[in-house]
Amino acid sequence: MSHTAGRTTSESDRALHARLTGFLSDVELDGVKATGERLIDAAGGIEELPGHKVMVAYGGGKDSTYVVAFVRAVQLHLAVHYDRTFTLRVANMRHAGVPLAVMENIDRVYRALGLLDDERAELLTIDHTLVRPFRVDLPLPEHLVAINRVDVLMNGHRAAGDGRPTFCNSCNLAVADFYGRAAWFDGGVDAVMTGDSRREQLLYSAWIMRLAKACGVDVAECRSMGFQGILTALRGIGDSYFRELFGDDSDTELAEREVSTGDRSLQPEFVSIYDLVSYRVHDHWDLIVDFLGFRFDDLAFSFSESDCANPTLMAHLRGLRSQHVQGRSYDDGISEYLELAEELMRKKEMPQNLIDLALSRYDSPEKRAHRRALSADFAREAFGLSEDALVAMVCSPFTDRGERLQDFLDRCHPARSAEADRLHAVLRAETGDDAEAVSWLEEVSGLTITHLRTLYGSFLVDFGNTETIISRVRAGDPHKHRVATVDPRTGAPALELISGR
Repeated sequence: MSHTAGRTTSESDRALHARLTGFLSDVELDGVKATGERLIDAAGGIEELPGHKVMVAYGGGKDSTYVVAFVRAVQLHLAVHYDRTFTLRVANMRHAGVPLAVMENIDRVYRALGLLDDERAELLTIDHTLVRPFRVDLPLPEHLVAINRVDVLMNGHRAAGDGRPTFCNSCNLAVADFYGRAAWFDGGVDAVMTGDSRREQLLYSAWIMRLAKACGVDVAECRSMGFQGILTALRGIGDSYFRELFGDDSDTELAEREVSTGDRSLQPEFVSIYDLVSYRVHDHWDLIVDFLGFRFDDLAFSFSESDCANPTLMAHLRGLRSQHVQGRSYDDGISEYLELAEELMRKKEMPQNLIDLALSRYDSPEKRAHRRALSADFAREAFGLSEDALVAMVCSPFTDRGERLQDFLDRCHPARSAEADRLHAVLRAETGDDAEAVSWLEEVSGLTITHLRTLYGSFLVDFGNTETIISRVRAGDPHKHRVATVDPRTGAPALELISGR
């Protein structure tokens, strides 16, 4: 859209452009200009640029904040120098693990970049299938929270609470669905700007296709379909994944989680800015923190990014597993998770001050106790999960036909120790109407008796082989590390491969 508001809008653009680009290096300014020229060519010339629509997926973390700022700089550069520019769609995805602090960061960034009242900006919040204009206090749909809660519990019981399978597997498939819905909403977009390098995109695409092929997807057909083909492959992976999690006859769960694949006639181009910029946050700290008002929240900033609080819960689950499954202390598990977290932060080249900030929140017994209480509160408020439900998840007492049920009762609910046979009968659906036992099982686990019976007929995933899609996904996930621990059976030193974020 051209500047229909006339001189005032143009002056506003020039002032904002000057302030924003004042935080960019010469290399970044060259990148802004090069990206602008590329978009002019893609649109078919400067006169066609107002009809061109560019999307940025905004997770609300520090890295995607930088991408939003960079693309806004490109939009303003074109407006100032050519009196023509593109429409910018910024879409943010939410789930139950996204605290209000993330939305407040997004709101501050939008305000600093002048996006909230710019007619050339489309700011969307996507809550699963619900697409709405951004508003900082937009309530999270209860239905989405319920889906997220069930996914965390079902994944967590199969993985004994290991971080990535518990929180990220279903979420990553939801991200694919988000991209489809965001890119094709209301006529679609022409381009998607990303901070991922071309190499990262190719490696990710190859991994998706390998996984899809193992799930029986026609990957040759997918490869001929561009972006939609990637989403189609991910839909096939998701179908196999959720069948493994919920069972073949779980039509409702499968339909709720199906990845959207969009419209084949509209194929947005993916444009990487990776080679044009630096992603080290300390290279543009003044831009992100001082100009954009980004804050590293106590919950939302957890080890690797600043877009959700689930990594805090991953650490919490490791502590609970150490305490309730292995008979060690909660702090032992936290120390092991911090070893993983520090390794991941260094691999991501996070600045030392942020590494120190993340680790310092656990550097005394008092702080660890505070983090434990904070984690428990967040699990309850965000997902509706009690500590009993989290403990049950790390113990995984229902899988493998309740192989660990007696031990779980003895350790965590000794008043029920003598009722193992009764509970087994309920889980096998052999009893008529044992309402009290059903009620207790549902209360202690956070799951319905239907889901508990599905777990009873499932098995705890062995991540040492790749016979299941759940184990294959983690096998290809780089966010893992062997931590020094103790074999709970022998007390001898041991190494354990754990995952997290």
